Amino acid sequence: MYDNILDRKILLIDDEVELLKLLETVLKKEGFRRIFKAKNGTEGIKLCKTEKPDIVVLDIMMPDMDGFEVCKNIRNFSFVPVIFLSAKSDDVDKILALGLGADDYVTKPFSPKEVAFRIKAHLRRNIYIKNEISMKKEKISFGDIIIDLEKGEVSKSDKNVVLTPKEYHLLCYMAQNANQILTKQMICDEVWNDNYEGYDNTIMVHIRKLRQKLEDNPSSPKYIVTAKGLGYKLKISK
Repeated sequence: MYDNILDRKILLIDDEVELLKLLETVLKKEGFRRIFKAKNGTEGIKLCKTEKPDIVVLDIMMPDMDGFEVCKNIRNFSFVPVIFLSAKSDDVDKILALGLGADDYVTKPFSPKEVAFRIKAHLRRNIYIKNEISMKKEKISFGDIIIDLEKGEVSKSDKNVVLTPKEYHLLCYMAQNANQILTKQMICDEVWNDNYEGYDNTIMVHIRKLRQKLEDNPSSPKYIVTAKGLGYKLKISK
């Protein structure tokens, strides 16, 4: 698995040329071989389309197009994991970034080795999830919703539902633990591989988006329900 990780494609998008060089140097020292760099959002989007990276590291503050806009553009054609870099430490930007489908958020100043560590962690996690899914080769269905674990696809009324990697991971976790209350800490451990502190709004955003995409009446959900004061559960009739 480790060799597979080192052979994955990494796309770095940042207008700070020196930071790009530093990150590239650190990643190469860690053993990564396929690193692509873009100095602005437009160039980054083009590289994302042509090179199809396995993970994107994206700065928020860029002149021609900020990271939020770049992420929205990327999400129109790809659900590659995205790690945001930002000089802003306030929760509003973090929530917005994660709500747009980002997988992680690192605040400047940071250690380049920390970024490399997070890249490895996300790549390992994605490979692990894909391996788990391919081994299970099963479908989970409830109502008119089908989760195809082998293909990594979700459909509702026979129509494909597009989910971000985190939304899909969260849905699969809930489905594989159907009718069980999952605390926010449990969800955070599984989906974000992190301590729950500071993730409350992020979890709520992802739950809300799943409801909007899967529930007939998102404001009165039938399946993705809240266990008040405890967490959430996927309610499926046996």
